[in-house]
This record gives sequence, C-alpha cells and structure tokens, in this order.
Amino acid sequence: MRTTLELPDPLFARLKARAASEHLTLKQLLKSYVEQGLNAMPERPSQKRSAQTLPRLEGLLALESDQLSNAALFDLLDA
Repeated sequence: MRTTLELPDPLFARLKARAASEHLTLKQLLKSYVEQGLNAMPERPSQKRSAQTLPRLEGLLALESDQLSNAALFDLLDA
C-alpha cells in the first residue's frame, strides 16, 4: 500500500542520513521503524467508561449517577 507522509525538513534529513549510514533505502528504514513501534506498543483491551466507573466524591460535593449527564452538570453550573 502506498501512503504519503508529511515530515518536517530537518526530520526528513535525519531519516535520509540514517538510511544512508545503514545502507538502507528510506522505505526500508521507515518500514523497520513502524514495525518496531507497533511491536513495542502494549495491546490493551478498550475500556468503556461509564458513570459507575468514574471516581466518586463523598460529602457535600457528592453527586448521584443520574446527576452526571451533561444537562444535569450544566444545570449545576447555572445554579
């Protein structure tokens, strides 16, 4: 697959110099860097957040889960 990358000139110059010093094409070097980056990234399952998983306040500032909607929060700001 082909794609286009827009890189700042100084970064492109560094990449080109590194590729030359390692006797690689720019394409080979970038492919290697992308593979390294993807292999290093930890795979985490996506977490869905809900009002039940948010931190809770206790005391005078405590809010019930039905008060956490955008509309309810804006009502609190207007009060």
